[in-house]
Amino acid sequence: LPLVSFMQTLVICVVGSIVVHIAAHCVDGDRYGSLVRQVITDYEDVDAINEQLDKMGHNIGTRLADDFFAKSGISSCRSFADSAELIAKVGFRMYLNVSASVTQWSDDRRAYSIEFDDNPLAEFVELPADDSLRGLRFSNLLAGVIRGALEAVLIVAKCDFVRCALRGDPTNEIRVSLVELLHEMPPIEDD
Repeated sequence: LPLVSFMQTLVICVVGSIVVHIAAHCVDGDRYGSLVRQVITDYEDVDAINEQLDKMGHNIGTRLADDFFAKSGISSCRSFADSAELIAKVGFRMYLNVSASVTQWSDDRRAYSIEFDDNPLAEFVELPADDSLRGLRFSNLLAGVIRGALEAVLIVAKCDFVRCALRGDPTNEIRVSLVELLHEMPPIEDD
């Protein structure tokens, strides 16, 4: 499949107020692995690969934010703390069919981690032994999806896939750090 049409099958990947939405019936580890393999071929440098996976996820997240509200019946996200619970408790279960938990809140409550054991994107995956890909964040698309969905609800955040079971870590962890809360501006009226 060409990359563009494959991306179209990936689309229903996150959700509204901050939720990760990858339709399990459309995306499995094998197809996502093919996407990552294509990105590796196209970009070669591991930092550029990670950035591209994040950008793809961000684009998906910003476009699909309203889907979460429509499907979940939740009307809004009131705070950064609310976003954490919605992503982990509702979004991961609803769209990825995995359990996730919010852990490691920073003292100032401006950063938290989402930890999850099962990762449908990484099923049946073996990372290449190539040393040049040692820093590859295979599931970085998920971090981008969360970042994009948060942005859609006016929360600017930095999201990093910091631990990965594929790399031998005991769990998967995405670190979410608040950068800025945006405020919706009323439209300027023409005279």
